[in-house]
Amino acid sequence: MSEINFYNIDNIEFMKTKPDNYYDLAIVDPPYGINMGFDGWDKKAKKAINKQREKNWDNETPTKEYFNELMRVSKNQIIWGGNYFIEFLYNTTCFLSWDKMNGTNNMADFELAWTSFGTACRRFEMHHFSSGYEKKIHPTQKPTKLYRWQLLKYAEKGNKILDTHGGSMTIAKACDMEGFDLDICEIDAEYFKDGKKAFKEYKSQTKLF
Repeated sequence: MSEINFYNIDNIEFMKTKPDNYYDLAIVDPPYGINMGFDGWDKKAKKAINKQREKNWDNETPTKEYFNELMRVSKNQIIWGGNYFIEFLYNTTCFLSWDKMNGTNNMADFELAWTSFGTACRRFEMHHFSSGYEKKIHPTQKPTKLYRWQLLKYAEKGNKILDTHGGSMTIAKACDMEGFDLDICEIDAEYFKDGKKAFKEYKSQTKLF
């Protein structure tokens, strides 16, 4: 049985409490610092997202100190939005792509993740509005299926996983499904509460079956 630990805490301060290479793999989705634009979205979606934007969570990227700590405490890393943080990273042969299969709408066709793995680039396909997408808690929420795909490809049995930007906590469901221990940080109290609630509801449903 996997052990999932949630921490409502600043991720840098949390990582400072851990020794070098404590985690086998960090899978993180930091703010891209692009103050997300939503041209082309319907009015209902814009209203919901603008409410979240009041938190100013996407105004800045993480600091050099964050990346230094992340590299110190984890043996390998998958960093979504890595193309926005190139100055803090190094050359790699392996980028991951989430192909959102968007067609002609105004949203990005894909997102990129930088990885520390010396393997080939890989692509995951899932429509951004498919039936497999859970109820949205966070504007940049990644689907559980995407996290499961990463775990199955890049984690090994017994690995301990770190997520420094929990957001909707969908990675917690993925780690529970695939049997990985996880430490997950989220500094925003509202996202932390809602993400834990969603995970608790998921666990309640699994017990029923």
